Amino acid sequence: MWADRDVRRVVLARFVSRIGGEAAFFVGIWGKAAFEMDASAGGVAAVMAALGVASLIGSAVAGVLVDRFDPRRVLIVGEIVFIPVAIGMVFVETLPSLVVATFLLGLVGTPVFTAISAFGPFLTDQADRLARINGFIEGASWAAFVVGPAMGAIIAGTIGLDGIFVLDAATSAVAAVLVFPVSLRQLARETERREGLRELREGFTHAFGHPRLRFYIWLGSSVWVLFGTFSALEPLFFRDILGVEPETLGWVNSIFGLGLVSGTWIASRLPARFRSARSLVLIVALNSVGVLAYVGTDRLRVVVVAGAFWGVLIGIMAPLLRTLIQLNTREEMMGRITGVTQIHQEVGHLLPLALAPVLAGILGVQRTLIYAGIALALLAVLFVPTATRLDRTRSVAVPQTGLPDPSDEPRSVGH
Repeated sequence: MWADRDVRRVVLARFVSRIGGEAAFFVGIWGKAAFEMDASAGGVAAVMAALGVASLIGSAVAGVLVDRFDPRRVLIVGEIVFIPVAIGMVFVETLPSLVVATFLLGLVGTPVFTAISAFGPFLTDQADRLARINGFIEGASWAAFVVGPAMGAIIAGTIGLDGIFVLDAATSAVAAVLVFPVSLRQLARETERREGLRELREGFTHAFGHPRLRFYIWLGSSVWVLFGTFSALEPLFFRDILGVEPETLGWVNSIFGLGLVSGTWIASRLPARFRSARSLVLIVALNSVGVLAYVGTDRLRVVVVAGAFWGVLIGIMAPLLRTLIQLNTREEMMGRITGVTQIHQEVGHLLPLALAPVLAGILGVQRTLIYAGIALALLAVLFVPTATRLDRTRSVAVPQTGLPDPSDEPRSVGH
């Protein structure tokens, strides 16, 4: 698998690009908001909301573009456009301007993420190989989760937070160069070119009308509700509960990234029988255990160990979720379903941003995060009956790419 030049270039591009992205998010943006600007929970939530809304728009547009063109071209153009926007973050000095700048960063950065997420089916039509490629791509993302925050911590402690955004721009340029020579296989395409909003609507119609896609998308979105709560409150947990400096955000998230890498290694080697709805529900439920261990103490050492454990769980979950969605998606709609998936994730990410600061004011930052973890476990339980039914009615152990089970043919849900 790794000997395939195209797979290798895509994976390396993902790794390089995300080094800058993870450094910018976990140390650059959070550091500016919580430490340089002394933002409250509401201020951090406003920055994250701007990022989430921009990501919604970017995901919707990118999904259509991937189907019209291909992920390679969308990624290259997206990375190039991203460069000046990342540099612009250097000149942000107030919280309102940080909100605006973060919105722009998310708007141009999300199409890159959508494109790279859709790459797997453009490189293979074999289910097992697809699972491996998704594992490699996610592994590259999580490896960058190790390197990026650590580099961000070093830059923040030496040059300053603004140097992180220069790194983010540079890594985007390198990623575009890496992907340029990649060759893609031709997927089935719709011959009729339609108006963009109609194409996007067709993606939602197909996703909502398909039992398995609908299940996987909603289950994945539930985890993003948890992530949204952490986006608003995690930097405050480090500042107010742990009492550490902003560089610690980088170092702890690097350890978290080691867990993510380990998890994706496990996911890429799971036997076909474990690529099931019930396995995914179990992994989602176990995330709550990781959360409770991570935020249930004020001891940094415990947080570090718990972060690595939680990272393993997410590292298994992410490529498994993506593979299950792609295996049940028609080839000509791969980009749009990827976009629909990310739109749901961003909505899940946005939902708690308004409520989290209020709850933090009433319950405190730490308790709010703990209750969010408990809520995820309870929500996962509700998915068990549907997961059991889907696994029981599955006609084959692993459907072929783009060929959903006959029993799961989409039903019209209207326009």
